[in-house]
Amino acid sequence: MILEADIKAQLEQYLQLLEGDVVLKVCAGDDEVSRDMLSLVDELATMSSRIKVENAQLERTPSFSVNRVFEETGVVFAGIPLGHEFTSLVLALLQVSGRPPKVDQKVIDQVKSIQDELHFESYISLSCHNCPDVVQALNLMSILNPNITHTMIDGAAFKEEVESKDIMAVPTVFLNGESFGSGRMTLEEILAKVGSTPDASEFSNKEPYDVLVVGGGPAGASAAIYAARKGIRTGIIAERFGGQIMDTLGIENFISVKHTEGPKLAASLEEHVKEYDIDLMNLQRAKRLEKKDLIEIELENGAVVKSKTVILSTGARWRNVGVPGEAEFKNKGVAYCPHCDGPLFEGKHVAVIGGGNSGIEAAIDLAGIVKHVTVLEFMPELKADSVLQERLYSLPNVTVLKNVQTKEITGTDKVNGISYIERDTGTVQHIELQGVFVQIGLVPNTDWLGDTIERTRMGEIVVDKRGATSLPGVFAAGDCTDSAYKQIIISMGSGATASLGAFDYLIRN
Repeated sequence: MILEADIKAQLEQYLQLLEGDVVLKVCAGDDEVSRDMLSLVDELATMSSRIKVENAQLERTPSFSVNRVFEETGVVFAGIPLGHEFTSLVLALLQVSGRPPKVDQKVIDQVKSIQDELHFESYISLSCHNCPDVVQALNLMSILNPNITHTMIDGAAFKEEVESKDIMAVPTVFLNGESFGSGRMTLEEILAKVGSTPDASEFSNKEPYDVLVVGGGPAGASAAIYAARKGIRTGIIAERFGGQIMDTLGIENFISVKHTEGPKLAASLEEHVKEYDIDLMNLQRAKRLEKKDLIEIELENGAVVKSKTVILSTGARWRNVGVPGEAEFKNKGVAYCPHCDGPLFEGKHVAVIGGGNSGIEAAIDLAGIVKHVTVLEFMPELKADSVLQERLYSLPNVTVLKNVQTKEITGTDKVNGISYIERDTGTVQHIELQGVFVQIGLVPNTDWLGDTIERTRMGEIVVDKRGATSLPGVFAAGDCTDSAYKQIIISMGSGATASLGAFDYLIRN
């Protein structure tokens, strides 16, 4: 048996929702992954009379496709879709059987309107929490449109293929044999990349809002919900709904919820937002703010959206080291997510830049996968919690270098080493390695504001106790502000504060 008892119990419930027959076409060898894959599909067949299994010749061994009777859908799993991909397997079975996806009809129509032949391949790791979004989006496109196919490829099962293509980050997607993109991508983002996007006039022709929230993370969602509950016209502009928490794995300090994961929390936020009359404009990036009679937000697509008040909740992003080689080797050995990309460095030597909690947690996780981890910390002492430091120093394959400055990440077509300066002596040292994980904190997403609003020297928006900025009618909340602590629960509270502040401003003006 490949399925654990609790997963099998969940699966049995889901399989009762199948609306039509599903055919699993299997291509297996006599290796361990093939045997486990055969066990999985056989278990699926015994759990539902609607699932049939057939032998077939597919492009990769081992792999299996999920089809309707007498109809190829183009959905293929090369590997065993368990771990974080368990949901991808379940959704593929349900959607191929005829169960409608929980996607806006406009998006479904966009997918169905694609005329080009699109053959996607996504390289993933089963420990990657970003990969399922991409796998599920591409599977759905394949199920909805006969011109589209998608194969999910588990990098651990196809190591030689991954290495031959120099894939050093997941998810990595190829389209028709050419590199398409890497990292988390939503269905809407993929559609935008293949040229299927709403017209800019759709946004410019909107009536002015009472409250317009810029940013769709915890702060933005909270602000929009509080505004909508007041019965006023509310909109959200989000470059990526969910924001930074989409890249967060375990969350254990969100009070009243013992444990959750970032993508799950983001999905709950979006579900809550959609309970209200809130105009959600996703995948739209703001590039300019100007106050006239109304406050105007210009988008990257050229549209201008107007509102009586604005709440800025644009969050933050990973801070770059800013040394030679970092940008050149991004996704070619330079990585920012140890959970996602760690398995690709199995048996290799990697470095972690950063000695705070995130850096030391990354080093501990990686030490269980890679051959050796070197931690580089700029300050004379690590900044991480003592319990994390104790765990780190107990590991036999970790070296900690303190009081050092990263000088350069070296390589040719991919990373082959890192150079650093010993700050007390000025001596330059070099280490040969294959991967560098950057974990040095966050920088606020506020560059686009220019001088329109007061910001600190770090770029954080200065706010008062009501969330008001230096520009009347403009409020801000969350990690883009000068709040003392950057936490999900604090961002949500500040979003509510800014929304109530904006409502009070509307009443008085």
